[in-house]
Amino acid sequence: MISCITGAVKSTAVNSLVVEVGGVGVLLQVPIRLATTIQVGQVVSFHTYLVVREDALTLFGFTEVADRDFFELLLSVTGIGPKVAQSILTNSDASSIASAILSSNLKFLEAVPGLGKKSAQRLVLELKDKVLVFASGKTTPNVAISSQVENALQGLGYSNKEATAMLSAVMKDEKIDGLTLGEVLKLALKSSSK
Repeated sequence: MISCITGAVKSTAVNSLVVEVGGVGVLLQVPIRLATTIQVGQVVSFHTYLVVREDALTLFGFTEVADRDFFELLLSVTGIGPKVAQSILTNSDASSIASAILSSNLKFLEAVPGLGKKSAQRLVLELKDKVLVFASGKTTPNVAISSQVENALQGLGYSNKEATAMLSAVMKDEKIDGLTLGEVLKLALKSSSK
């Protein structure tokens, strides 16, 4: 996966930029709040997330790691695709959205273009237990790993609730700084057998 990109901006649009990296122009989809502040010729650095579909490879860019990790977390919600996830992050950063989810502020969430009442309720239901670290504004590299481990556990047949409980046990008992995704997954699986 392409994790970050640094280069000069060649062109801008409403929600995208072309960044030249090593003589190649890379199209980045970015939240509107970022696209409006960037000038052509400016050297930028983005944390990225690559969405692979049958018919396209789309690269999404974020200036903050927390926003990229939150984007990835949003994609784990049923019915939320990359365009809606980007729309959610268009006017607000990850900590504002996370705070709205924690406080069940449906009016704030429903105001997001492309996010209706049912989707806002689903966001609160599926993410309320996962967004506390984003609401505080102090995220760590462990956020992305924990999200991936939780998705892996669900892929192995554990329910959302079981996967969250297993991951919480690992986060409380173990120091996971510096551990790989596989090592954290093994610890989570061990915690289920206790």
